[in-house]
Amino acid sequence: MTGSSQYSNQPAALVLEDGRVFRGSAYGAVGATLGEAVFCTAMTGYQETLTDPSYHRQIVVATAPQIGNTGWNTEDDESEKIWVAGYVVRDPARRASNWRASTTLPEELDRQDVVGIAGVDTRALVRHLRTRGSMKAGIFSGDALAADAELLRRVNDQQAMLGADLADEVSTDSMYTIEPIGEHRYTVVAVDLGIKTNTPRMFAQRGIRVHVVGSNTGFDQITELKPDGVFLSNGPGDPATQDGAVELTKSILGQGIPLFGICFGNQILGRALGRKTYKMAFGHRGINIPVIEHETGRISITAQNHGFALEGERGERFDTPFGPAEVSHVCANDGTVEGVRLLDGRAFSVQYHPEAAAGPHDAAYLFDRFADLMAGGPAAQRKEAHTDATS
Repeated sequence: MTGSSQYSNQPAALVLEDGRVFRGSAYGAVGATLGEAVFCTAMTGYQETLTDPSYHRQIVVATAPQIGNTGWNTEDDESEKIWVAGYVVRDPARRASNWRASTTLPEELDRQDVVGIAGVDTRALVRHLRTRGSMKAGIFSGDALAADAELLRRVNDQQAMLGADLADEVSTDSMYTIEPIGEHRYTVVAVDLGIKTNTPRMFAQRGIRVHVVGSNTGFDQITELKPDGVFLSNGPGDPATQDGAVELTKSILGQGIPLFGICFGNQILGRALGRKTYKMAFGHRGINIPVIEHETGRISITAQNHGFALEGERGERFDTPFGPAEVSHVCANDGTVEGVRLLDGRAFSVQYHPEAAAGPHDAAYLFDRFADLMAGGPAAQRKEAHTDATS
């Protein structure tokens, strides 16, 4: 149950599963919300963060001290709604100051019934999460406030993120198509596990038609669309729950169809290649995370949002049913696996977001790499064979 606050002096509390309580004021809607407390180090792009489906069931803590300066506009959403379970900020802007703004951040949070809290010592909170790890949490304000012991019970009674199957909850209910800009070069089927708006846009800019399909779409349905390549999107939850997506990926690899995955899609491809996943202590969430490409030594500053990762080491090569593969990218900060690929080149994925709308754009070239891959894929070979046969 929620009510109106926007930003007021109504008391609110953020309660963590280990019993730590942070006090503040209601921000956005008033009421109660539960989720996993995580922190995001991005200094800009809060609208893109809040509307990213990968944040489904997570209470996001903004490390940037002041939030809301540029308000809320009608153009920068990464999906049709705000997906975060709750929002925690330190110093909310007193007013929105941007010519594109159509409303303020707290007004939009209130309109979409997103419960938040402001005035929190986010430095102390982030240090706590950085030390103890992401954990179950809840934000409570208005009539939802109760004794700390009761609030803690509510927090701990919720489902953990480990083992959570969430992709179906954010995926599209029906297929839709984004047409290419300019000449049509290729056709891609994008499996929506929590896709962001900017991903089909990045394909379209390269002359690629994109059929976005639901997470439960079968292999036969995909091949009926005659794709030149298949894309596995980002998304929320535990990749260990995605047996269906893993089997679909194996079928795609078995047919030699070019494949590209990001974030959740990286974990799905990794599992299809025989790798295991694990839950990270506090994950990577921000737009300033350096990644090293093993083959070239190239370093990209990347946008990321993930709490799970693939097992492996930089440059590690391993055998798969589809040929040899390797760990292609790692995080420069902690060595986390940030990408895998088949050595024959027909499938690759990265853990970060090359389509990041709020930036940075260092990794946008990966869309061009996928286009180059499709140029020599099975669909292209069939077209060449047909041309030779009719000439």
